[in-house]
Amino acid sequence: MTKSDVLVMYPARDKAMAQLEEAYTLHRYDEAADKPAFLREFGPRCEAVVTNGHAALTGEHLEHLPALKIVACSSAGFELIDDAALRARGIWLTNSSDALLDDVADTALMLTLAARRQLVPAHAYVQSGDWGRKGMYPLLSSIRGKRAGIVGLGNIGSAIAARLLPLGCDIGYTARSRKPVDHLYFADVLSLATWSDILVVIVPGGEVTKAMINAPVLEALGPAGTLINVARGSVVDEPALIDALSNGKLGNAGLDVYWNEPNPDPALTSLPNVTLYPHHASGTVETRDAMAQLVVDNLAAYFAGTPLLTPVYALG
Repeated sequence: MTKSDVLVMYPARDKAMAQLEEAYTLHRYDEAADKPAFLREFGPRCEAVVTNGHAALTGEHLEHLPALKIVACSSAGFELIDDAALRARGIWLTNSSDALLDDVADTALMLTLAARRQLVPAHAYVQSGDWGRKGMYPLLSSIRGKRAGIVGLGNIGSAIAARLLPLGCDIGYTARSRKPVDHLYFADVLSLATWSDILVVIVPGGEVTKAMINAPVLEALGPAGTLINVARGSVVDEPALIDALSNGKLGNAGLDVYWNEPNPDPALTSLPNVTLYPHHASGTVETRDAMAQLVVDNLAAYFAGTPLLTPVYALG
C-alpha cells in the first residue's frame, strides 16, 4: 500500500512521530540543511504538512506545495502560518487549542494569585530572613469581590472564567461577538479594562491583536490593577507595560509570554511587581502529548475522509 507524503516543518512529540512514520512517508524539512532545495524537491508531492505555530508557513512556501490539502498544527497559536492563503486555496488548518485548555487556564489562575498575593517577593522575604528582622509582610488585597475581565472568551477564556468564579470574582469579557453567558459584555478592551481589577488576556496573536493592550488600556486598569497575559507577547505593548509597572500606573502583572522570547527585555524582567513564567502554560507531559496526538488524529481523519477533530475554520 502506497503511503501518502507528509512534509514535517516542525516535529511532533516522539510518540506521535512514531505513529506518523508508520502511517505516512515523512519528508523532514525540519532536518534539511538546504531547506529551499528540499522544499523544491519534495514539496510538490506532499498532501499534508505537520508543523507548529512557532514555524513559519508562508505564501512562498505554499508555491512549492501545489498538492497541499491540510496543515496540522500542534500548537494553539498559528500566527506565523499564512492562514488567509490556506483558505484561499481551500486548504484545511487544524490546531490543538482544545488539548491545552485546562493547563493554560490553570496557569492563568496561578499567575493571578501569585501576582495579587506577591508570591515571589513574599518568598524572598522569608528566604532572606527579612520576616524575622522586619516583622510581618505588608497586608495585601483579597481576590474575593474583585472584577476580572477576560479579553477573548473562547474555550480557554471560558475555562479561566470558570476558575475565577469560585474565588468570588465578578466576570466581564470582550470578544468579537457577544456570547450566550451571564458574564458582563464590553464592546472594547478599554471599557473592559476601566471596569476591571484583573485583566486576563487570551486572544490569538497576529496583526489584528498586535499591541491591543496599550498604554490607555493599562492606565485604565490602574495602579491597583493586575494584567495577566497567557496569549502572545505581541498582544501587549511591552514598552508601555514597562512604563506602567515602573511608574505606578499599573499595580502588577503575571506574564507567560513576551515580545522577545526566550530573551525578554531585562527592563521588564527586573521589575519587582511582575511575576514571570517561561511561555510554559501548556508545559505538562499530558497536555503536550495530547496536542501532538491531535496532529495524528486530524491527519488520520482527513485521509479517511471523516470530519476533522479541530479545524480552525470551515471550508465551503
